Amino acid sequence: MAIVCKSTVEIEKMRRSGHVVRQVLDDVRRLVVHGATTMELERAAEQKMKDLGAKPAFKGYYDYPCVLCTSVNEEIVHGIPSEKRVLKTGDIVSVDCGVVLDGYYGDAAITVPVGEDVTPELRKLLSVTEAALYRGIDQARIGNAVGDVGAAVQEYVEAHGFSVVREFVGHGIGTRLHEEPQVPNFGTRGRGARLCQGMVIAIEPMVNYGKPEARLLGDKWTAVTADGSYSAHFEHCVAVTRDGPVILTQ
Repeated sequence: MAIVCKSTVEIEKMRRSGHVVRQVLDDVRRLVVHGATTMELERAAEQKMKDLGAKPAFKGYYDYPCVLCTSVNEEIVHGIPSEKRVLKTGDIVSVDCGVVLDGYYGDAAITVPVGEDVTPELRKLLSVTEAALYRGIDQARIGNAVGDVGAAVQEYVEAHGFSVVREFVGHGIGTRLHEEPQVPNFGTRGRGARLCQGMVIAIEPMVNYGKPEARLLGDKWTAVTADGSYSAHFEHCVAVTRDGPVILTQ
């Protein structure tokens, strides 16, 4: 599949999709409290999408059952919302959200602490993962390579003593949720596809407190750390423009 570069008009449509994603995540973030279930987050997100006239990007995608992915603690990505999964003070929960609006996709993720009693080590994990995202975004410039994005993320994460997940990567995005190129959160500067005007990529560091290895649970969706350590995930959609990287999911 070829890389698709977007026109200014298309990027503006993707900005609108991204704005919906951000509004959904802002609503869901407020519901992340002790005693809430991940299904409560799911229901709120689904209603907000309807209110804003958008369709969920994830629900039905390869038969995924929900509009959100809610990944708690050692879950890296693709955790399925459930009435049985009750959030507790000290947990962290990654909320990944995608929508399609007027034929164009938006996709973003945040990791939210539950309550104020999250350990300093986990707060550092969250802050480093989010900062690594912005290190990657800064490399999304015309003439750079995908490897420049991944290397920037990897260098920052590993300098702080954490590890980058290898099995799951960022991606191009547009009229499909997943387009070329793949955008790993690790790599070698100067290697990989060249970034050009109009490319839109989803950059999404997934960072483990312990070792980088992952394994899949029996539901065939939820990926967890192999060593049981906690994991954080942040994501933005970014357009490569003549004026530098433009975040579409602010």
